[in-house]
Amino acid sequence: MIHLSVNVNKVATLRNSRGGNHPDLLAISELILKAGAHGITVHPREDERHIKKQDVFDLKEFLQKYNERNKTRIEYNMEGEPSSRFLDLVLKTKPDQATLVPVTPGEITSDHGFDLKKEKKSLTEYIRKIKDAGIRVSIFMETDLDNLKLVKSTGTDRVEFYTGPYAQAFDESPEKGKEIFESFRQAAEFLEKEKIGINAGHDLDQFNLPLFSDLPCLQEVSIGHRLMSYALEVGIQKSVEVYLQAISKKR
Repeated sequence: MIHLSVNVNKVATLRNSRGGNHPDLLAISELILKAGAHGITVHPREDERHIKKQDVFDLKEFLQKYNERNKTRIEYNMEGEPSSRFLDLVLKTKPDQATLVPVTPGEITSDHGFDLKKEKKSLTEYIRKIKDAGIRVSIFMETDLDNLKLVKSTGTDRVEFYTGPYAQAFDESPEKGKEIFESFRQAAEFLEKEKIGINAGHDLDQFNLPLFSDLPCLQEVSIGHRLMSYALEVGIQKSVEVYLQAISKKR
């Protein structure tokens, strides 16, 4: 079964635009989980333009209580750049999974994966420290096979595919989406042989997910912007339900 982890950054963005606590990040997270999502994702950036440092700890406490109350195993996924700032936050919070993502100062959103030919040494050190704390690690990657051949030597548990190019192609036409999807299939088949788990995220939606969910060994999709955008039309719970249906059509 593919797990759906919902990124709640956009809820925090809306709250921060006005100040105060509306919408309530924890209340919306509870609605998301009641609709059937398997996890909550946050990307606490240094500028705190959406998720604030305190949100990270509040969500950890909320998820612990939610799991105890409902006898569930909802996962907490934290995304961030390999830095001392993010490492400190991860080690203090102890999420179920830490997803390391390359960050360019001033970027609107994540738009590329790691280049391990350049970044493997420093990235490997961060991965080791996080895994030593008993936390699963995923790293944000594209589908270049020469780059992926270096993944296993980093010690990471999973790769999260950056799916922006696939979603963009699919927006133009499903046929173009299918063409781009083949590069993900080849990359996934390689990682499967390497015994590396596979996650995916960026602009996946109810239209392009049914095809993408056929990716070999896909374990988790992390989705925020498009799911939240659709929620403006149909409500948060209905949006989550539709996305869950989309990832299950091929299974």
